[in-house]
Amino acid sequence: MMDPLTLDFWSALITIVFLDLVLAGDNAIVIGMAARNLPKHQQKAAILWGMAGAVAIRIAATLLVVYLLEVPWLQLAGGLLLVWIACKLLVQEEGGHEVKAGNTLWQSIWTIIAADAAMGLDNVIAIAGASEGHQILVVIGLFISIPIVIWGSSLFIRLMGRFPWIIYLGGGVLAYTAAKMIAHEKAIEAWIGERDWIAWTFYTVVIICVLAAGYAVNTARAKRIAPHESSRPMK
Repeated sequence: MMDPLTLDFWSALITIVFLDLVLAGDNAIVIGMAARNLPKHQQKAAILWGMAGAVAIRIAATLLVVYLLEVPWLQLAGGLLLVWIACKLLVQEEGGHEVKAGNTLWQSIWTIIAADAAMGLDNVIAIAGASEGHQILVVIGLFISIPIVIWGSSLFIRLMGRFPWIIYLGGGVLAYTAAKMIAHEKAIEAWIGERDWIAWTFYTVVIICVLAAGYAVNTARAKRIAPHESSRPMK
């Protein structure tokens, strides 16, 4: 078990909370959409109970992934998947979340739980990788981040829209987490041995490649959109 008095513990915990916030924007939108048809006095209950069920499933799934990552080569597979998730975060499209709102309290609760479970793969892989096998970090990190997501998600989404560098910071942290997962695959770790410079060079290359790819795609997309906007008739 990692000592909570060490810098490694707190840096890993901060990473888990930050990653969960960066990746939780879509989940926050789903929560609001699932409960939108309920009376005002039932919306808070639907969100609280729905998130309670979602947190329980998220913790169980993450702990399962932490355990599975001990299987040979799954750490490598998880790291490669996380690289793809980091790229997807940087170039994600707006909208596209059609969630059927529930007409009763229990329908809304179930919708929140089911939607979060379906959309939570990126969170699960990222947090499992950032925890480096320490289950207590998974539980503490999720219990800290979930209340922030519920009450502060709209603010955080606005901040990410106003300051795009937050998305790139999140992509960089995800890329670093992915690179560490790959480097900690037992066979690769044995090859690296005591040569830490190889590991840090690999981390740097992965981070640069992910951020450069995301920036290139976003720049190309902006150039494609600009001519269409300029050709619109003036009102």
